[in-house]
Amino acid sequence: MMIIPTGLACALLVGGFLLLVLLRVPVAFALGLSTIPIVVLDLRLTPFILLDRMFQSYNSFILLAVPFFLLAANLMNSGKITDRMIELAKVMTGWLPGGLGHVNVVVSMLFAGISGSSTADAAGCGKILIPAMKREGFDARFAVAITACSSVMGVIIPPSILMVVWGGVMQISVGALFLAGAIPGLLIGLALLFTVYGYAKVYGYPTTGRPSFKEFWKAFSGAILALLTPVFVVGGIVGGIVTPTESAIIAAFYAMILGLFVYRTVSFKELGHIFYDTGRFASISLFAIGTATAFGWLLAYYKVPRLIVEWLTLFNAGPFETGLIIALLFLLFGLFIDAIPTIIILGTVLMPVAAGADIHPVVFAIIGIISLAFGLVTPPYGLCLLISSAIGGLNVVQVLRDVVIILIPMLIILLLVILFPELALWLPRQLMPSTFPG
Repeated sequence: MMIIPTGLACALLVGGFLLLVLLRVPVAFALGLSTIPIVVLDLRLTPFILLDRMFQSYNSFILLAVPFFLLAANLMNSGKITDRMIELAKVMTGWLPGGLGHVNVVVSMLFAGISGSSTADAAGCGKILIPAMKREGFDARFAVAITACSSVMGVIIPPSILMVVWGGVMQISVGALFLAGAIPGLLIGLALLFTVYGYAKVYGYPTTGRPSFKEFWKAFSGAILALLTPVFVVGGIVGGIVTPTESAIIAAFYAMILGLFVYRTVSFKELGHIFYDTGRFASISLFAIGTATAFGWLLAYYKVPRLIVEWLTLFNAGPFETGLIIALLFLLFGLFIDAIPTIIILGTVLMPVAAGADIHPVVFAIIGIISLAFGLVTPPYGLCLLISSAIGGLNVVQVLRDVVIILIPMLIILLLVILFPELALWLPRQLMPSTFPG
């Protein structure tokens, strides 16, 4: 037993975690196991301190929103509501060059406003659109890449599960985060549409034909009830009518009503399987929150955040340079670790760094969330890319070239958010002047 110095503690924590990840131990378990040597060796610590920290992380009303947003996304997919989104996207953009490519992007934007989950978007939309694009003559690699890349908008365009977690952990208004993600999310969507247009012109991809007004009205009326979901969720939070958790419950209940009684595409028998799937995925996320909180608390206990702040101070980095460093660190972590543990570990460590560089807490959050979203399509983690590749029957390596090309304009939007923070701050300042902090 001894008092462990900061350098050794950091080496044991980070080194142990990386070793366990390389040995294919699941991230949630690797985070917890890597704290054991520290607790055993340092006489100031006991296991009960870490267990208490884990319990405190679970004892959060706002984090109840996570399973309910996942439930809403699963109900939307099982209830064939995704199909209605696709029909609406077809009449909106299918007539443009590279029609189904544009449909893919627009449907991801619409679905993002309902589910808050990128993986649900990649799975639900990919199952329909990737085979359809291949039948229409699109290159399978492009179909997989655009599906994976567009699905990341699920965690950027509100509502967003990552924003709920960020708000709960960092004590920031979730409503402000939802509003702050809207403009960057829409800009990323536009960047993707321009990218699809460029691909269509180069490779001669087909259109789906111009719709008649009757076809447009049929698609719109079929999807309008589903499109009301973000109005209830975001509008309720911004208006101060409901909390994020209550809005997630409303979204899940509303999706269930649509599936069971309005569209009649979900049976009571299927509900059991949907609940089981939701519980399984939610438990993984919430367990990771607990172990990541213990890991992050140890980093804070050994004053690692203060050391990083002091190190950056030596370089006299301004808001833009610090923003770039923050984005790069989140991008790097996102290559290997799931977004939720990264928010708890890296977000809490870098928060004083951002504050020291006069980066607004909401801007810091949006930079981090957009950077982490890109991790969903970059190997070795790249969960959305893995899902889309599996649907398209391709190896991840085969798709990487197109993913890199599509990511470039998306990264430019991230740079614009760092350079012009008002892209994130303008909307919450306009719509939440009384509750939005400065």
